[in-house]
Amino acid sequence: MSRRHVLIASCALTATALALAAVPAGAEPQAADAPATHVVPSAEMAVPVASVALKPPPGMIRALVRDLRLTPAEAQVRLLNEARLSSVAAQLNRRLGSSYGGTWLRGNTASTLVAATTSVTDIPVILAAGAEAEVVARSLEELTGIQEKINHSSASSLVSSVRLIDVKRNKVVVLSPKPDAAENLVQSTGVDEEAVVVLPSAETPLPLYDLVGGNAYYIGATSRCSIGFSVLKGTQPGFVSAGHCGKSGDVTTGYNRVGQGVFQGSTFPGNDYSWVAVNSNWTPTPAVDNGQGGTVPVAGATVAIEGASVCRSGSTTDWHCGLIQQRGASVTYPQGTVSGLTRTSVCAEPGDSGGSFISIDQAQGVTSGGSGDCTQGGTTYFQPIGPILTAYGLTLRTVAGNRPPPVSGTCTGFPNTYTGTLANGASAYQPNGRYYRSTKGGIHKGCLDADDGVDFDLYLQKWNGGNWSVVATSDGPRTDESISYTGTPGYYRYRVVSSSGVGAYTLGFKAP
Repeated sequence: MSRRHVLIASCALTATALALAAVPAGAEPQAADAPATHVVPSAEMAVPVASVALKPPPGMIRALVRDLRLTPAEAQVRLLNEARLSSVAAQLNRRLGSSYGGTWLRGNTASTLVAATTSVTDIPVILAAGAEAEVVARSLEELTGIQEKINHSSASSLVSSVRLIDVKRNKVVVLSPKPDAAENLVQSTGVDEEAVVVLPSAETPLPLYDLVGGNAYYIGATSRCSIGFSVLKGTQPGFVSAGHCGKSGDVTTGYNRVGQGVFQGSTFPGNDYSWVAVNSNWTPTPAVDNGQGGTVPVAGATVAIEGASVCRSGSTTDWHCGLIQQRGASVTYPQGTVSGLTRTSVCAEPGDSGGSFISIDQAQGVTSGGSGDCTQGGTTYFQPIGPILTAYGLTLRTVAGNRPPPVSGTCTGFPNTYTGTLANGASAYQPNGRYYRSTKGGIHKGCLDADDGVDFDLYLQKWNGGNWSVVATSDGPRTDESISYTGTPGYYRYRVVSSSGVGAYTLGFKAP
């Protein structure tokens, strides 16, 4: 019997709030049975979200009206709610810690944020944030472990094309054309069968071969794919796309058949991503084709919440929108399994592969594969943008006009690498405006490599239960900084500060 039950917040989030509302300060992750007593200053820990003051990108409202069957006013309100609630969801994720069971949006206009937890002590925290609380049997971490166990079974690809985590069900979902065989597979893995549901499905995702983001490019004489997002590696411009579109060394031409570039890296299966370095004939821009003669700006890469709207641009079917359904899906294509994909209700067709997935103005990922079409509708999976940038050391081009990261990198060989750009006197927190957890004592090593002629400093901070305290500093009058600190288990983050100058930087670090 399911142990989940729902508690509805008395202060429901209204769809009429059109400005970015103040949100409660995010809190430090904690054990499921621990009371919430300390908070992290929200000004420092808030996850960046798209500004709701911006007008929706051209064509997005029209596509949402068509694909989600909304009125223009409802589509406008939905986008504002999604932008407003994404920071609340990110804070609850951090604050609930190991008891976190996922968040999702509900309602035609995404007016309600639901947060799941395994601990009843988290209910006041969730309600105070303005969300609905749902107590569930399993944390997201537990569900991820179950999914991985099923994925690693040698028979999983034979009986199931898709395994995913459905946070609303609080279960791992196995989609299979052979439900009986899939049930036997689940039993053989030894996982908690109550945590898994097998659903009959004819869904057989295939890579969408032959195909400013969304524009066509060609590999050889006949293969066509779609550009994902413009990127930089050092000073070298290029773009990211799907891995199944081409292999390292393959030459590309643009939509006009003019010589374009060369695949520098490609991974498929396992993951489904690649990047292409382009020649001087091409200038990558922070924009995505909206299929109507205009473009959508790319302002960043904040991860959208499950249940949020998302739009896709591709060279076969142009611009279509839908909803983000589940994350962390493992999809078995004929060529092998790809993990870590995001499932959406957006349609796509062959040739759309590699194309852009964007939520408002935040890059989400590149089209991997799917089933169905844009006449009858379908399901499409995208490869999230974050792992692509990390795998190849790339920087996403954005409307902020980011400069390329340092060319002569001295921070190499670190398992965690992040890039950014700072204005004079500005600062940034890494990783990605958040923090990391060290489960054991040992040495923390950080390396900062910045543009020549600037003076950037590096600080390592640790959460002491009430606030962040600086535990190590490297602030010499030089371009590069490094930190080596022996610390106890806990939560840490790096702060990069521009003491003088404007420029890009690369931060590499490793934890015990």
